[in-house]
Amino acid sequence: MGSTDSKLNFRKAVIQLTTKTQPVEATDDAFWDQFWADSTTTVQDVFALVPAAEIRALREESPSNLATLCYKVNTTCRLLALPDFLETASRIIASEQCHGLRCGSHLPPPDSVENLHAIDSCEYIWEAGVGFAQSPPLNYIHDLNRTELLRLLLTCFSEVMYLPASTDNHILNPWVTFFCSTENRHALPLFTSLLNVVSAYDPVGYGIPYNHLLFSDYREQLVEQAVQILIVTLEHDGGPSHCPSSPSSVEEHESTGPENLFVNYLSRIHREEDFDFVLKGLARLLTNPLTQTYLPNSTKKIQFHQELLVLFWKLCDFNKKFLFFVLKSSDVLDILVPILFYLNDARADQSRVGLMHIGVFILLLLSGERNFGVRLNKPYALHVPMDIPVFTGTHADLLIVVFHKIITTGHQRLQPLFDCLLTIVVNVSPYLKSLSMVAANKLLHLLEAFSTSWFLFSAVQNHHLVFFLLEAFNNIIQYQFDGNCNLVYAIIRKRNIFHQLANLPSDPATIQKALQRKRKSPDAISRTSSQETVSMEGSRPAVPAEPGTLKASLVAIPGIDKLTEKSQVSEDGTMVSIPKLEHSEQITASGTSDTESISGKDNEVSVLSWKRKLPLQTIMRLLQVLVPQVEKICIDKGLTDESEILKFLQHGTLVGLLPVPHPILIRKYQANAGTAMWFRTYMWGVVYLRNVDPPIWYDTDVRLFEIQKM
Repeated sequence: MGSTDSKLNFRKAVIQLTTKTQPVEATDDAFWDQFWADSTTTVQDVFALVPAAEIRALREESPSNLATLCYKVNTTCRLLALPDFLETASRIIASEQCHGLRCGSHLPPPDSVENLHAIDSCEYIWEAGVGFAQSPPLNYIHDLNRTELLRLLLTCFSEVMYLPASTDNHILNPWVTFFCSTENRHALPLFTSLLNVVSAYDPVGYGIPYNHLLFSDYREQLVEQAVQILIVTLEHDGGPSHCPSSPSSVEEHESTGPENLFVNYLSRIHREEDFDFVLKGLARLLTNPLTQTYLPNSTKKIQFHQELLVLFWKLCDFNKKFLFFVLKSSDVLDILVPILFYLNDARADQSRVGLMHIGVFILLLLSGERNFGVRLNKPYALHVPMDIPVFTGTHADLLIVVFHKIITTGHQRLQPLFDCLLTIVVNVSPYLKSLSMVAANKLLHLLEAFSTSWFLFSAVQNHHLVFFLLEAFNNIIQYQFDGNCNLVYAIIRKRNIFHQLANLPSDPATIQKALQRKRKSPDAISRTSSQETVSMEGSRPAVPAEPGTLKASLVAIPGIDKLTEKSQVSEDGTMVSIPKLEHSEQITASGTSDTESISGKDNEVSVLSWKRKLPLQTIMRLLQVLVPQVEKICIDKGLTDESEILKFLQHGTLVGLLPVPHPILIRKYQANAGTAMWFRTYMWGVVYLRNVDPPIWYDTDVRLFEIQKM
């Protein structure tokens, strides 16, 4: 921190600069030297001593003095002789180790601008990992300098914050365009440095308790800025070659510009050892806040998990080989568990609704691949502290129990995500070999809640949730009946739900009566669970945001029909896309609000149209065959113990008794302009809120989102 006298001199110089009516010459060294007389002035000092309002006043009233100030800053930073400030920053970042970290290079330290042009910056990558084998020794001064330069670049990249949220906005930021283009000859080592420094970071280190309280971790600050620079540059629109490999997304990217090399490099990573390095690094960081220790607060907990989730999303979206690598082993579960932890923890906090969305979007993307459903069958043996019922089962059970908790105890703004949550369940359902009794009861409880007349009639799209659950049940019965006696038993116990659905009234009088009941009971769904049990040991309940917490607004997400496209799984396991017009049960866009209701004749017609399509045949046939058998056993043997009934169901069969199995339908995530806009606002909102010390964008005319206090 600079001394009091030097701060006073600095502040005095700022006041003089902003009040002078005549231009100050660049040659007036006596005046300009006041700004950098003390080299220990921090970035925080500068933000405090140079208010934004005074910079704006200087820009309006004396632009030549502002220009000279920028010129002098350039000069003082020894950047004068280079032609472009951004290129200079890029070069300094890439080659900053030339003053001592030469990674075994025989090149002498370049002490002049000419030598900087001559260096091969690929020899000065910051960390071992993708495309670079040597790990340079840590140097906290280099990390500090890189952090400040990355923060400067992030500020230069942030023009999009000052544009309104619109899918028509295809303005390319010249700073990002240059940084990620062939004009920047350091693009490859910069990309590799950023990715490696994030993936290699271990916040716990040697695991010494409380070490984060004893020592400053300059690498953590660098990692935070590095991951933010990565996600911002990877979001940047470029030419057609930047598009994800999904054909459906190509038409949405029509902006033209120079090729984004960062997207190109990310999409071309292909070595398994590189995939393993990146995946293990992201999993280690995402799992860090979940770590339990016997000594409270004894290990460092990172705070940049939202940026890591966006980076993981970009990796899966731009590099399909990485996605397949993630899913080919149970390593994907090391990503799944922390995501479910964050979803469960944030469900009551409206300031973290964006985190809820990105977590659900990632699971939706993964669930479109068969291997994800298969991996969920691995037993769940971890003891991550979540306030969910204790259960013995698989990762599929964990997913269902957490989703149930989100739907039944989350806040109202999560209701647009219900379609996504149940789509994920449907996508994985054909592959789930054995649901626990806890998870089976949770699914039946959701069906019970969504099947009430008042909920079904209160919004035109609410019946979709019932369709999704029935489809999931049908998939499990048709394709995984043998191992799912718990679910079959739960269906038999709750058979009245299915009978009520089959006999759902559609006359206006009954509909109106149901809507009247809704007005008396405004909750979206029943908040009581049939089989709630004690939460896991060490867990804490999800809580709302603290009063005064800042949050960034988000644009609405598209309806589930825009988020996904249907594919049919053929006999050889390949997927065939189904044109939307052929959908037997077309999900329409959710253009209405979640409280909007329809009534009278329109509702009667609407109910009749979807009631006829309720896929109840398989379940009704199951009940028709099994209920009499179960009842007979109970009467004949005097059974009241459900374990005996489960044993009977476990050895039972419905071969030849059920309708012909339907084709498996998977709803795969598809990119579109609406989701691209959502990701842009979410990502920049996170970046804004994570950079408050110093408060880079505070009190500026941000238009992409609104900052609101809870």
